[in-house]
Amino acid sequence: MPNDGALQKQLAELLTSSHAHATFDQAVEGFPLDQIGTRPVSMPHSAWELVEHIRITQNDILQFSLSPDYVSPEWPLGYWPKAQSPNSQEDWNNSIRLYHEDRKKFEALLLDPSQDLYRPFPWGDGQTLLREALLIADHTSYHVGQLMLVRRSLGA
Repeated sequence: MPNDGALQKQLAELLTSSHAHATFDQAVEGFPLDQIGTRPVSMPHSAWELVEHIRITQNDILQFSLSPDYVSPEWPLGYWPKAQSPNSQEDWNNSIRLYHEDRKKFEALLLDPSQDLYRPFPWGDGQTLLREALLIADHTSYHVGQLMLVRRSLGA
């Protein structure tokens, strides 16, 4: 199937825009550092856990999309941080930085005119670049929503 540059651009915009929801950047910007490891009452995750989960999952999808040799983490433990809080502010900042770096790499892959959005990867179970882009957008927006609820519950 021929490449669809318009769809590629729309998918890349979906990964970064806030047409229908808050963005990752809006959810983490100015988050009080003394609260990133706090789980609000009746909520299963802290901001740190959600940010790291988003980052780990996006990286998994990126690496899968790039290499037949990539091995995904063990589900579900490998997709969540081991601790409720980061060890340092540097860990928090690093997680956000790595999220951005991986998103840019995925966007570059997505916008590469040599990529066919519809062609199944030769590895996997029929996944396509289109499916992986939609998966990143869907997964991230779901957990950004949770992150915003954590933020509001903490009065942040």
